[in-house]
Amino acid sequence: MRLEDAKRDQYRRLAREEGYKSRAAYKLLENVRKYQLIKSGDVVIDFGAAPGGWLQVASEAAGDSGLVVGVDLEPVDLNEPNIVSIQSDIRSPELAVKLEKALPRKADVFLSDLSPQVMGTWDLDHYRQIDLTMAAASLMGGFLRKGGNAMFKVFDGERFGETRAMLSKQFRKVQVTKPKASRKGSAELYLVCFDFS
Repeated sequence: MRLEDAKRDQYRRLAREEGYKSRAAYKLLENVRKYQLIKSGDVVIDFGAAPGGWLQVASEAAGDSGLVVGVDLEPVDLNEPNIVSIQSDIRSPELAVKLEKALPRKADVFLSDLSPQVMGTWDLDHYRQIDLTMAAASLMGGFLRKGGNAMFKVFDGERFGETRAMLSKQFRKVQVTKPKASRKGSAELYLVCFDFS
């Protein structure tokens, strides 16, 4: 077994042992710890929430006084009292109505781990993933409070600079990060964004 595969298995094993729905939980967990991205009492929206690893991490960080709203095409099976799940396409015109009903106020944190069904044609996969990220970002004006934070997954490629520039206009600071739980050869990067304007 290659070292990279062994490391990947390590996070999968850890997720099983610690009760997380997926190894992706550790990508968010690292950034929550590093940047204090989610605080107790926060309202969080998680786009691309299935199977629920990020929801679990956000739920723990926000605590009993917080709320985490997960959005995904797939149903998410979690019974935490501070988690609400919305089954919807990110581009559905009805999503805004559903979010308004679910949220007590504007969110403190936006999370997006959105990914298309990967086809294996890199340019196409990259473009489709960036389109999903842009769709999530387009909801910030209505649902993220001024001063709020965000974390977006992006596939590195031709449109990465465009995405980073767009977010840099809306946040005071945008940090590029690749969590340890991401595979070394993976093109996924994360943009951690602070202080929404």
